[in-house]
Amino acid sequence: MSAPHDSGPGIGFGTEPDASPEAQLGRLLGRALNSFDLPDEALERLDGALAYAGSLHSAHHSAGRHRETYRHNWLLIDGGSLTLWELVHNTGRDGTPQHEVYVSEDELHLATGRLPLPQGAEPEFDLHVPMAPVALAPPPPLHRTFGAADPDSSVDHARRLLRRAENPDVTTRPGPGTARLLREACAHHITQAFGARVSHGFALYEHAFLLRDDCELSLWEVEHTATPDGRHKCEVYATQEAARAAIEQRASTHPRARR
Repeated sequence: MSAPHDSGPGIGFGTEPDASPEAQLGRLLGRALNSFDLPDEALERLDGALAYAGSLHSAHHSAGRHRETYRHNWLLIDGGSLTLWELVHNTGRDGTPQHEVYVSEDELHLATGRLPLPQGAEPEFDLHVPMAPVALAPPPPLHRTFGAADPDSSVDHARRLLRRAENPDVTTRPGPGTARLLREACAHHITQAFGARVSHGFALYEHAFLLRDDCELSLWEVEHTATPDGRHKCEVYATQEAARAAIEQRASTHPRARR
């Protein structure tokens, strides 16, 4: 038996006191077994989200098996919103809870339909979760929020980032012009990027720098151990596209880096 608990299209946005919208996304992606299948476009839109609200959507409990679906909403920097759907169930071999995440309700329904849950059985118990109102988020800022200005720290961070870059093709590394621009960095911000093209065994980070003229400059760092001796290695690229292409290339030529 499924019990819907949908709060409707008028769901409000807010942030939990102990977790930012970015942290909420990180928690969801960290526990979901299939987060690497999410499209890059959706995750890129979530970068810099302003507020978050989550709600229980439906539940099914029967004969020791259960599944719940949750709706996770983010208020975006452009004033729009984006929803991810989470499926939680214990239908695996060992009965431990498993988490999956999907970008559409249709995908969620397909995944739910594949679960080996008893059909037509009476539920052991039903869930009734009231939805509390959530405050409206503040207006979106004009650009990414950086921490307090600290030019010495940001310039040093940029210098160390460029120094540890070990791109196999040196022409793909950020050049002297980028290094000169980063001498004007006055603040920086680091975030981990997720998505379908971040293969198992690789990590992708965006290092965003705020320059003195209020312009922003980002470098993309790839961390991996897809090396002949398994040594940890860092590569740095000027664009996200180049970094993700490098991940694909490394993963295809080093079988142990694949999932």
